Amino acid sequence: MPYRVKSAESDLSAVFAKIYEDNAKTIYYYALRILGDPAAAEDATHDVFLKAWKHFHEFRNESNPRTWLYRIAINHCRNILKSHYHKNFSTAEDNRELEDMAIQTDTPLKVIENQELGDAIQKTLDRLPHDYKEILLLAADEQLSYQEIADLINTSTDAVRGRLHRARRLFIRYFQKDK
Repeated sequence: MPYRVKSAESDLSAVFAKIYEDNAKTIYYYALRILGDPAAAEDATHDVFLKAWKHFHEFRNESNPRTWLYRIAINHCRNILKSHYHKNFSTAEDNRELEDMAIQTDTPLKVIENQELGDAIQKTLDRLPHDYKEILLLAADEQLSYQEIADLINTSTDAVRGRLHRARRLFIRYFQKDK
């Protein structure tokens, strides 16, 4: 989706607000699955959009804002994972974000089943090597092409296809083993 910016500050704010509205949930979901903690994912999402706003004047309309935001999110999450804070921080086990996503008409049993499935998926993702986890999450965003994913992780589209195939096979193997 093209975002046209005029020179006025109010126009920049309006365009950025639209970009935030269109992409905040996607960036949060990515950060949540990479970091494994809702609070850390929320903080990371805010940090990503703060960095994006600070550098918004550098954004070229040649690329998709979602791809640009993913690049910021990937780098930010990698830095968090490398940091001393994350290595010594125990993640929260409560998956309140899954409860928030549950439709109010769902029965309590359905909510629990969804939470258990979400927990099982996260547990399986956490067992994967980081590069497999990362590519699975990027591929889950159906708006990203293989070329955009390749650009984000600095590789070729053929390498994306191969890595994604191996990641899916390993995910299935781990997921079935944990059942």
